[in-house]
Amino acid sequence: MPGHFPVPWFDKASKRRLYLVGVSGGADSVALLHLLIEKGFRRLVVCHLDHRLRGRQSTADAAFVRKLAGGLGLTVESGRADVAADLRSGGASLETAARAARHRFFAECAKRHRCPRVLLAHHADDQAETVLWNLLRGSRGARGMRVSQTITVEGKRLELLRPLLGCRHADLVAWLRERSLPWREDPTNAEPIAIRNRLRNEVFPLLEEISGRDPVPALVRAAGDMQAIDDLERELVDAARVMDPQGRLHVPALRTLPLLLRRTAVRDFLADRGVGSLDRALLDRCVALADDGSPAVVNLAAGRRLRRTAGRLWIDG
Repeated sequence: MPGHFPVPWFDKASKRRLYLVGVSGGADSVALLHLLIEKGFRRLVVCHLDHRLRGRQSTADAAFVRKLAGGLGLTVESGRADVAADLRSGGASLETAARAARHRFFAECAKRHRCPRVLLAHHADDQAETVLWNLLRGSRGARGMRVSQTITVEGKRLELLRPLLGCRHADLVAWLRERSLPWREDPTNAEPIAIRNRLRNEVFPLLEEISGRDPVPALVRAAGDMQAIDDLERELVDAARVMDPQGRLHVPALRTLPLLLRRTAVRDFLADRGVGSLDRALLDRCVALADDGSPAVVNLAAGRRLRRTAGRLWIDG
């Protein structure tokens, strides 16, 4: 149910802490905000980033979020990012560029409010899309998003929290309608202009037609199973002490691991530093940096590079 937060850290003590909340104005993030208020959370900072991709509609989204936050008596942080310019200069996909811009914005808000905790409205349908796309890219298997994930953005540690991963989008919309709570619709969600849009609007209906069942629950279960395997792999990687005190990968320690665990170590290292668009071919080139005689640099998205210097792997750019 939308009103149920199936995570242990939402207890009485957690309600006294400060949180940043990512609110786009869409149904999912608006539902998250109202659900938090209903659950007794009051120390919230509403964070909205205008990606400058939809002209007046983007401006109207920002105005809607400011009004929503004001009506709830909450502080609001509004920012703008030229994602189109990032696309032209960095060569990343639209989704990757937009996500990177949001993470930078959240890092700025985190510094301003001295709060690393960011609540996001990803739900079960988002999780299924993530699992399927990761399978197609071949870099992460049947992995999905975690309820809690720590990343580093421009030197700032962020804890991304996703309390709605067990909820369906349709249930969140129904919950809002039952309470006559408004939200903003993004008409581009129905257009085939992004990978996730096409998965949601074309692939998933076709999978349901072919199999005769909703594919989302099975993919969500697969993500849960894969998380258990990931946890075991991370324990083995941590035991090898592949990270040095400066947050770089220690190549000699990395070489002691079998190839599967090397991939885990490098993949997590890159993901924790906001590196997106990581397909299997790129991941394997990054892992190969640990080998003698390999190139010492691998180009990543958005003008960044993974480098090998003095027995360490680190990211510049």
